Amino acid sequence: MTDAGMRYGRASLAFSFFTQGAAFALLVTRIPAVQDRYGISDGLLPVFLAAVPVLAGLGSVATEQLVRRVRPSRVLRWSQPAALLALLGVGLGDTMAEVAVCLAAFGLSVGALDASMNMLGVSLQREYGRSIMLGFHAVYSLGGILGASLAWAGAHWHLSLAVSYLPVVAVAVPAVIVASHWYRDARGAKDQPPTAEAAGGGQAVVFRMLLPLCLVMSFAYIGDSTVSNWSAKYLQDVLGSSEQLSTVPYNVYMVTTLIGRALGDFGVRRFGPVLVVRAGTLLAACGFGVVALAPGAWTGMAGFTLLGLGLCVLVPQTFAAAGRMFPQASDAAVARLNIFNYVGFLVGSPLVGALGDAWSYRGAMLVPLVLVLLTLGYARSFASGPARYGDGHERPRAIDVG
Repeated sequence: MTDAGMRYGRASLAFSFFTQGAAFALLVTRIPAVQDRYGISDGLLPVFLAAVPVLAGLGSVATEQLVRRVRPSRVLRWSQPAALLALLGVGLGDTMAEVAVCLAAFGLSVGALDASMNMLGVSLQREYGRSIMLGFHAVYSLGGILGASLAWAGAHWHLSLAVSYLPVVAVAVPAVIVASHWYRDARGAKDQPPTAEAAGGGQAVVFRMLLPLCLVMSFAYIGDSTVSNWSAKYLQDVLGSSEQLSTVPYNVYMVTTLIGRALGDFGVRRFGPVLVVRAGTLLAACGFGVVALAPGAWTGMAGFTLLGLGLCVLVPQTFAAAGRMFPQASDAAVARLNIFNYVGFLVGSPLVGALGDAWSYRGAMLVPLVLVLLTLGYARSFASGPARYGDGHERPRAIDVG
């Protein structure tokens, strides 16, 4: 791969992460509007919400098999427009059956594009020979901030879902299709079918070895879903904030996530992934502790700030570690690991809600704290492989993964 080709590949993949962050935020932040438009009851809404990550997990499983015959770049090239069109379908539909079909299509497409995006990120990081995965997830966070801002504007101006989604999809679909021509697969191959090695034939993914990273991925998303689903309610009902102030913690969390990921690659290059993961774990645990013990709303927001700075490094480094652990089967490892993204998302929000109702929401915040702390026991898994960062200099290109 030429230096120019690597730069174009990196920029086009970053745009894909950015677009996905915006699209996902546009959907999840307008769930109340979706519920109102289609008359979905409070009892039925959790079924719809749970179906999306379940189907996304199936999409990730299917992608692992698909990339044995088709390059990940091709999977991403078509799954991302499919997800965007499914988002538009959610805004344009009229019946509950139509929204169910669109959400199902969105879930399957998101599973495929999440897996293929991170496959390309891991292989491109290997080509660079230095940590760049956190940068990709940083632009995902930036896209999420933009999507949430657009959703706020739509709600503020009482725009319909169709009016909110149509301009975004109309711009994003052709843009991602054009950008997809610069995607780069492993070893710079663009059009040839995958070799046996690229498809994982040269190395088997041993689940027992991958399991620690799968658990860390689940713990990270349990923490993330706790913030996204419960921060507003916690600030308002437990810490006594105003309704307006209760919307701030998630925005603060997203901004600090963006900052942490934007700077995180430098930390990995200087200190190594193990130290960065340990530091992030301790920051996240401290954040949950501050939230659980906070006497008031502003202290609670300080806790959510720490959470953003801590949790933000875990997911990108988990994908990178899987690539290091199985260098000849990184696509398969990433696809399997990606499933636990959705496991954490499915478990986190209901777990905290059930504990909050049965016990207390302050006590419920201690559960993700303990789960995140368990990451410390698996931190050495992030240094798997002979080539690592953090020894004071960069490795030669095409040797390292993360």
